[in-house]
Amino acid sequence: MAPTTPVETPVLFVLHGARGDLAERMVYPGLAQLATRGLLPERWSLIGTGRKPIGDDELADLVRSSLEEHGEPGHAGALDGHVSYATTFTEDEPGELVAAIHDARRALAGDDDHDVTVVHYLAVPPSAFAPTTRALRAHGMAEGVRVVYEKPYSTSPESFEELDALVHEVLDEDQVFRIDHFLGKEATQNLHVLRFGNELFGGVWNRRHVAQVQVDVPETLDVADRADFYDETGAALDMLVTHLFQIAAEVAMEPPAALDADHLATAREAVIGCFRPLDPAEVVLGQFDGYRDIDGIADDSTTDTFVAARLWVDNDRWRGVPFLLRTGKRMAVSAQRVTLVLKTPDELFGEPAGPGRISLSLAGDGAIDITTTVKQPGPDLRLATGTASLGLDDVEPGDPLAPYASLLHDVLVGDRTLFTTPHGLEAAWRAFAPLLGADRPEPEPYEPGSWGPARADDLAGPDGWVLTRS
Repeated sequence: MAPTTPVETPVLFVLHGARGDLAERMVYPGLAQLATRGLLPERWSLIGTGRKPIGDDELADLVRSSLEEHGEPGHAGALDGHVSYATTFTEDEPGELVAAIHDARRALAGDDDHDVTVVHYLAVPPSAFAPTTRALRAHGMAEGVRVVYEKPYSTSPESFEELDALVHEVLDEDQVFRIDHFLGKEATQNLHVLRFGNELFGGVWNRRHVAQVQVDVPETLDVADRADFYDETGAALDMLVTHLFQIAAEVAMEPPAALDADHLATAREAVIGCFRPLDPAEVVLGQFDGYRDIDGIADDSTTDTFVAARLWVDNDRWRGVPFLLRTGKRMAVSAQRVTLVLKTPDELFGEPAGPGRISLSLAGDGAIDITTTVKQPGPDLRLATGTASLGLDDVEPGDPLAPYASLLHDVLVGDRTLFTTPHGLEAAWRAFAPLLGADRPEPEPYEPGSWGPARADDLAGPDGWVLTRS
């Protein structure tokens, strides 16, 4: 649920990678939404940092332009007067950042010596996580701070173990926030309410009634504006082991011991431990035509911009039910949808029966669609398929925050419920590991604006992908 109370303690927000695509598209709009809702304290500051030396005014202009393009209407000036810039530190060099943080903390504490909540947000590639963590330790800046690590949290099981060990040398676990903004979506949290608050749906949430589950996140976006980051990760690392695994766990988890946020998080992470390691033969990777022509991308790059995978959950509830996960860049549409494809009879009254589906859109405010077989209006007993839809923006009263704004607020108040833990990530990496070995499929070419490589259609079986049909 969207928070309704502001943060009282002064806040210093240090944004590493302040000039990057993620900062512009997600972090600045999230902070602007908190500011305009009155959910930031009276005293707060943002220090943007990076390698390139620029002035405070240049960063302020960048923030304004990013809010004009990606923020809500009227938010362009929401962060004015709170933004400054300092060149970043390394383990060996303090840059401008160390002094800037000390000065900002003193100013925010004021004469009454307030405590100051210091947040380091690492909107940088995974390769920069460890150096930045070491720099925090080297300059005595780790005590009492909160550190937000973007996804993907490392790029392999081995690098995950190394990073996690380092992070716990420098920080306590309650200081660490591993962000996955899909968990902050209002519509994602509605998965719990739909299932556990309505026996109509909860009663069919198992292998006896569900033929397959589809978690489908196609994107029309290109990667040209963040080519360096993307070529280091690719679709499978950027999305599959992070967002799509987490959403699959939201669907697959067992009923928690209690319907509160802490128990929901425990149940979500427990079921990830039931994910069977992916079979590379059940994974299709793709690369859109023209990817290698983007500035900064090698002519022989094998980075995947598309992934479709069949995941199996080895527990009594879901054994034998395929979870079909798909995402990619430069695809036919942009969507974020979870669909339970229900088992239905082939015929009813001699007529072919239509599909049965429970589907949730996770995009925007979200929507719930129920597709079922109905009688076709008219004198004859003919069958048809009907869909009932409920747009969650129609539910009143409600004033949701965007996922990044909601999760940023959670960081400021110290609520780690919707953030991933080492236990869940270790299990996710174990399930993902086969894609990092010698059997990793070669990316297959696909046309921009298409649904990806044709072979991905085979994963869904004869009924195909729901989104492709619609």
